[in-house]
Amino acid sequence: MHDFKYKNNKLFCEKVEVTKLARQYGTPLYVYSYSTLISHYLKLKEAFKEVNPLICYSVKANSNLSILKALVDKGAGLDIVSGGELFRAIKAGCPANRIVYASVGKTDGEIRVSIKRGILFFNAESLAELDNINRIAKIFGKTTNVTIRINPDVEPKTHKFITTGKITNKFGIDFETAAKIFAERKKFGNLRICGIHIHIGSQITETAPYVAAVLKVTDFIKRLKGQNINLECFNIGGGLGIIYDKENAQTAEKFAKEVLPLLKKTGLKIIIEPGRFIAGNAGILVAKALYIKSTPSKKFVIVDAGMNDLIRPALYEAYHQLLPLEQVKSREKEVADVVGPICESSDYFAKERLIPEVNAGEYLAVMGAGAYGFSMASNYNSRRRPAEVLVKGNKAFLIRKRESFLHLIENENLINL
Repeated sequence: MHDFKYKNNKLFCEKVEVTKLARQYGTPLYVYSYSTLISHYLKLKEAFKEVNPLICYSVKANSNLSILKALVDKGAGLDIVSGGELFRAIKAGCPANRIVYASVGKTDGEIRVSIKRGILFFNAESLAELDNINRIAKIFGKTTNVTIRINPDVEPKTHKFITTGKITNKFGIDFETAAKIFAERKKFGNLRICGIHIHIGSQITETAPYVAAVLKVTDFIKRLKGQNINLECFNIGGGLGIIYDKENAQTAEKFAKEVLPLLKKTGLKIIIEPGRFIAGNAGILVAKALYIKSTPSKKFVIVDAGMNDLIRPALYEAYHQLLPLEQVKSREKEVADVVGPICESSDYFAKERLIPEVNAGEYLAVMGAGAYGFSMASNYNSRRRPAEVLVKGNKAFLIRKRESFLHLIENENLINL
């Protein structure tokens, strides 16, 4: 569900006409719906209310400070994966005891700052990392909370680049190594190894992989209890998929119905780390058609947004629905490639797509761009990253200015050799 709908053939975000935003702020332009963002968070919270979970929004999905603050103000925690994301989390006003930190490559500096801040816990991904966190915590004379990220070795049925729960992936620790860590946990004198974390992948549209992973972990928890090793929390990660095309994506209610009975049996505090599920359908990327190019073999609609603004199609061959900001029902549909200005053949938003005829100067909305859109944007081809606008009701707020050309070179030094 989302709040981008047509009224009198014009696309609106909540109560604001998107074309007016495109003209006011220029394109490419990211537009987000506050209502969609918050409603998806609340749906998940309601679905899991029986276990009163801590829902830690995954900052990497969309890290704009206003997006983070909107969710934190509603009670969300934040799931971070870098020192930069910790900086954002603090700036957005997130209490440290609602911040959890994953990542296979935490640096000493990032660990130090996180310990000083007093985050809720680290999700540790290797024995070497545990040793390092323990060493740094000892220097500060502190005891810090840690959960063990287990790799449950399940097939999440998603794109291979966003699979994280197979034993061949770089993430997490196998069950036997984890068992040894828990058995020898006392040797980590400055760590409270208090729970288990899993995250099996992203854009997962079926419940079965989660059920398989949770079942493996609940059996492991029973095994630990039999050894008088009692845990406090179970972090089931994120990865819930959304509808980009024709996916039968699971609702929060359906997901909870399948996994809640298993989670309740553990008696542990439950943490969930959704990102795309909350932000994905809360945002669109608006692009302007620059040229219409016909060749003997196909037709191209060339727009002013590119893979530097939204890389998902180029990186994952991802599908995004394309909608005109203004419907003209009398127009024929045509098959075309919608492409950007970047000097790469992979710079496209749609290939061989049947779409309403587009004229130069008209606007298109790339739907479902709220997650892994701006957060993966770059300055490739020395292109400026887009502006971002957040709409709440009938008001629109500029939450990120478009970069200037000076932004492109502000950290560079021009030297004479």
